[in-house]
Amino acid sequence: MNEEQLSKRLEKVASYIKTNERIADIGSDHAYLPCFAIKNKTASFAVAGEVVDGPFKSAQKQVRTSGLTDQIDVRKGNGLEVIEKDDKIDTIVIAGMGGTLIRTILEEGAEKLAGVSKLILQPNIAAWQLREWSEKNNWLISSEAILREDNKIYEIIVLEPSEKEITWTKQEIFFGPCLLKEQSAILKSKWRHEANTWQNIIQTISSNQPISDENQAKIRELEHKISLVEDVLK
Repeated sequence: MNEEQLSKRLEKVASYIKTNERIADIGSDHAYLPCFAIKNKTASFAVAGEVVDGPFKSAQKQVRTSGLTDQIDVRKGNGLEVIEKDDKIDTIVIAGMGGTLIRTILEEGAEKLAGVSKLILQPNIAAWQLREWSEKNNWLISSEAILREDNKIYEIIVLEPSEKEITWTKQEIFFGPCLLKEQSAILKSKWRHEANTWQNIIQTISSNQPISDENQAKIRELEHKISLVEDVLK
């Protein structure tokens, strides 16, 4: 993977960046995504944010090598603190982290979201955390994608601010409102695998008698999740 050829996952993320957007890529790693977006003229300016020194220096080197220092500013900082008002960022990308961490970044940097018209989020796990956040903060899920790469399944969630109150059902938060409508083979495969894993956990817990109150609560939680999956896969 490089700035010319992204991974399948990042290429799909990049597809949601439209012409002349000003983007902030949080946790940019080697800055491949902003370099790709600038070179393909979907972004006119980018901030590449990194909190870890190694990836920060790698991103700086990549941007210099690509000859894009005038259009990509590599900054070291935690989460959205790398964004400045004068950047006039309209699109924020956060990809390759857990859903809980992405949610924390959005909550801690809430004041940086003023003026932002799009969030492109790619959680590695716990995507439901971001759908729950979107409901509580009135961000509409305008698009979702699910894909398989290197035997891993990734979800992408695109959010836009809404003037109206957002309400999702439990199933929509868990599986994704757009993904539920599409009912793709990848979606079904993912959740069949998850349901089987949960069933095995229940069997393991149940084999250890007596079952503690804590484990009984765990079984009820897993049974509820399995029930949600079964309803979707009908």
